[in-house]
Amino acid sequence: MTDSPYKEVTDVAAKSTDVMWHKADVSSTDRQALNQHKPVVLWYTGLSGSGKSTVANAVDRKLFELKCHTYVLDGDNVRHGLNGDLGFSDIDRVENIRRIGEVAKLFVDAGLIVSTAFISPFIADRQMVKELMAAGQFVEVFIDTPIEVCERRDPKGLYKKARAGEIKHFTGIDSAYEAPINADVHVETADRTIEQCAQQVVDYLVEHQFVSK
Repeated sequence: MTDSPYKEVTDVAAKSTDVMWHKADVSSTDRQALNQHKPVVLWYTGLSGSGKSTVANAVDRKLFELKCHTYVLDGDNVRHGLNGDLGFSDIDRVENIRRIGEVAKLFVDAGLIVSTAFISPFIADRQMVKELMAAGQFVEVFIDTPIEVCERRDPKGLYKKARAGEIKHFTGIDSAYEAPINADVHVETADRTIEQCAQQVVDYLVEHQFVSK
C-alpha cells in the first residue's frame, strides 16, 4: 500500500482555535425522519474510464424514482469550482479527496444519499473519508474494470495522452491505483450493462435498509 501524502497536507493546514461547531435546530435525525431513508455516502472508486460517473448517475436516477433525496458529486464537476485550484500530483489528489470528504459529510448531515465519483486511488485516503463519517454512513463501491477495457473506452482520450507522455501522474499508467481490499459493493462492469451495475448498488441499499422499495 502506498504511503499517503495526507499527513503532509494536514500538517501544512493551520487550524484556528476560535472555530466552534454550530448546532442546528433541525437535526440530522429530524431530516432522516422527513426523508424516510438513511443518509449515506456512496463512494465510487475505480480507474478513469471504469464507469464510476455513469453507474453513479444510473443509481441516482433509480433512487430518485424511489423518492430518495440524493446528489451526485462528480470528480470533473468539483474541479470546475471547489477544487479548481488543484492539480493531479499525489498531494493535490489527497487534498481533492479531503475536501470532497468534508463536503460529503455535510450532505450526509443534511440527510441525503450522496454519491461521489472519484478515482481516489489511495486506500489510506478512502479510509480517511470513511473515518469522517459516523458508523454505517460510508459505503465503498468499487467499479472494477480492467485497465485494458478502460483504455479501449478512453472516453476523454486521456490514456492515449498519458501513453504519449502528454499527461503526467495519470492513475494506472505512471501513478498507482490501490484497489479496495474489501469493498462494500464490488461492481464488475466489463461484461455487465449499466442497468445491471446500478441495480446491484440499489439492491445493496435495500438489503441493508438504507432505502425501501
